[in-house]
Amino acid sequence: MSSSCAVDKFYHSKALTSPYPGSNVERSRVPRDKVGWLTEWRDYNPVEYTSVAVLAGPSWADPQLSDKNFSPQFNERDGEVERKSLNGLYVVENGRPRNPAGRTGLAGRGLLGRWGPNHAADPIVTRWKRDSSGNKIAHPVTGKNILQFVAIKRRDCGEWAIPGGMVDPGEKITATLKREFGEEALNSLQKSPEEKEELEKQLQRLFSQEAFVVYRGYVDDPRNTDNAWMETEAVNYHDESGETMDNLPLEAGDDAGQVKWVDISEKLKLYANHSHFIKLVTEKRGAHWSEDPGSECRD
Repeated sequence: MSSSCAVDKFYHSKALTSPYPGSNVERSRVPRDKVGWLTEWRDYNPVEYTSVAVLAGPSWADPQLSDKNFSPQFNERDGEVERKSLNGLYVVENGRPRNPAGRTGLAGRGLLGRWGPNHAADPIVTRWKRDSSGNKIAHPVTGKNILQFVAIKRRDCGEWAIPGGMVDPGEKITATLKREFGEEALNSLQKSPEEKEELEKQLQRLFSQEAFVVYRGYVDDPRNTDNAWMETEAVNYHDESGETMDNLPLEAGDDAGQVKWVDISEKLKLYANHSHFIKLVTEKRGAHWSEDPGSECRD
């Protein structure tokens, strides 16, 4: 990372929130000083919960560990499923992978399909905010140019977020990034064959340029449990001239309720730790983030 402030936080707080998303299940309370597994807690007895949707056995989900035909290879590439963590080796205890960021007050998988790491990809598509004459707009206090990114409003929780989604088995991250942006921000799944063909050309133009890998690793996600957690690769695709994105009409699709260009600043309140990813992009691009100069090294 280009900035000394850009130290990736490896902890969780949103993964401790109750009730668990999409349910009335309350997590067992985990005091801040007991989150880490190295802190002894003999009485720790987390609630066990795996969503009915996961237990129904969809293609994106693992079977239960009690299934005699299921022998996952943790910390390895398991056939087409990537069970390696971006943060290195994780502990497997009594046959169950253990969340590397600590206790969450919930055992099982919750809404997550995979035991252990569940890999996602988050494309951060940016452009400079411009006036009607095409000139970049600078913030009146900092004098730094204002950056915009494509944000979606998630249907499941109503929070604004970076468009993104799960990596399919055997799929390359670059393909996931492009596919998810097309599905969520451009509604590509509902386009005609002709429209899809034109959209693909424009997406290829945007996603074939040099990209900045913003973050790779654990995500503080409210769906995380003791035995299943989110990891992501967040990548910034910047349209310097704005010409490519001008020809891509935003239209919410798939898991997105709304989609729009959002001005970036520290005032943004985003899903999971997406605000942290966005801040790293502003540091990389030299864009406006905060009116308070002392906040540059704060999260």
